[in-house]
Amino acid sequence: MEKIRKTLAQYSIAVAIYHLVKKMIRYPSFFNEYFIFKKLLEDDKRFTTNITDLFPCLLDNTATTGFEPHYVYHPAWACRVVKKINPTKHIDISSTVTFSTMMSAFIPVDFYDYRPAEIRFDNLECKRGDLMRLPFIDNSIESISCMHTVEHIGLGRYGDRLDSTGDIKASKELSRVVKSGGSLVFVVPVGKPKIEFNAHRIYSYEQVVSMFPDMDIKEFSLVPDDYKKYGLISNADKNMVKEQNWGCGCFWFIKK
Repeated sequence: MEKIRKTLAQYSIAVAIYHLVKKMIRYPSFFNEYFIFKKLLEDDKRFTTNITDLFPCLLDNTATTGFEPHYVYHPAWACRVVKKINPTKHIDISSTVTFSTMMSAFIPVDFYDYRPAEIRFDNLECKRGDLMRLPFIDNSIESISCMHTVEHIGLGRYGDRLDSTGDIKASKELSRVVKSGGSLVFVVPVGKPKIEFNAHRIYSYEQVVSMFPDMDIKEFSLVPDDYKKYGLISNADKNMVKEQNWGCGCFWFIKK
């Protein structure tokens, strides 16, 4: 155990040094640009700038705009699905809050989290809710989403109680509240099954399907490891999951 701690400490130090060096390399050109720009301001009196106002952004000068593929593609996919469902109201359980805020521009959305988001928008209600004990009666929800959430349940990452089957219990709660013919929009990491403690679980396609025995799959889409080449693959072949290390599996379920 002590050897593992030392290895982790060494790795953390190495990463910190790497990022520090990358920034330090940029500082000479940053200050050169600053003094050039300050000279330009002599003919532009709209603003002031001083050495005390410096806010160095040193790693943004890239050839392309970087983004986190899971969290760009899966909310965009989900918005398209909910548009097809066209519910009178959509319920979201602890997905990224940007999804709920954007969807609320078109339909009423209730966002639930045991750490409620203090967001105020028309058409959006942010409420306290526990995925292990959802505040809904059985078979009552027309349209609900839970995306990039269940894989964390029981790992303690967000202060929740350690529970190796927390994800199974959470999936049963989601199944319980969806009414017959209703929709569940569900997203988890997919690939070779494993737990990367305490970040998340990674599921096989078959594992996800088995978590919802009372539901049928309406659509399965995938953000593969090679997202730069493929983007989001709509109506993906389920066998592609076996080729992924950390893909993003997007499931649209309909309750029987």
